[in-house]
Amino acid sequence: MTTRPLAELLGYSTDRRLLIVNADDFGMCQAENAATIAGLDQGVFSSATVMVPCPWFDEVVEFAGRCPVADIGVHVTHTSEWQRYKWGPVAGRTAVPSMVDARGHFHPRTEDVYQSARLDEVEVETRAQIDAALAAGIDVTHLDSHMGTLQLDPNYHALYVSLAAEHRLPIRMTNRAWLQEMGFGKIVEQADRLGVLRPDHLHVGGPPSPQETPAYWTALLRRLKPGVTEIYVHAALGTEELRAMTDSWRQREADFVYFSAPETRALLAELGIVQIGYRALREVQRALTPC
Repeated sequence: MTTRPLAELLGYSTDRRLLIVNADDFGMCQAENAATIAGLDQGVFSSATVMVPCPWFDEVVEFAGRCPVADIGVHVTHTSEWQRYKWGPVAGRTAVPSMVDARGHFHPRTEDVYQSARLDEVEVETRAQIDAALAAGIDVTHLDSHMGTLQLDPNYHALYVSLAAEHRLPIRMTNRAWLQEMGFGKIVEQADRLGVLRPDHLHVGGPPSPQETPAYWTALLRRLKPGVTEIYVHAALGTEELRAMTDSWRQREADFVYFSAPETRALLAELGIVQIGYRALREVQRALTPC
């Protein structure tokens, strides 16, 4: 455990505003992949997290092979939320039967997971997803959790922190004050004790509508606090595929348009905001917690 500010550990002054823009749901579908890859190539997204169980995981593996320095973590996935587009466990349905429905798909909601899944099977599947990403050649930089499943229950969160420490990876984690207020103080202590790094600030939520996207994100960028902040988005192209999957396609497309716009990059420069990825946190964490 270190008590030094994260910005200082990363080589910046403590009053500097550092920003991670993470593209969630990488690998979910081709529309999501196209936008995420474009954003990573352009530098508008500083990291992304891949859904290993999803059908378009292999395209992420191909991209990681072409661009090994890309900042890609694992978006640990325990739910399958869309009505007509489904996926199931990497470990196989017979290995984790409490995590799947009658057709072998993950349950659609986080609440369903908590009601039905056994925690030992959740661990089996979480390990399988991390191992599959590593075995495929992805230089995994961090962990986060699809739909927050590993973050909204203390027992799941403890597993999340434990696996991050085991793999020497930083994680997405809500700020210390909120966790303590919600009775997750032991999770904070666990992460500190194990040396698991996480951003100082996590912005949860997004624009109220696609039309309000530019104003929403611009206002947020202008009021960033010193230290490391993570913003996560679900960027995608508004293809027919995505439109058939989810009504959220307009917002996903709007987020991609906003963060890939030259005006947004100019705003970041004007505000003196430095974009970083999770790889920087991982390297510091590994230096502080050697094998």
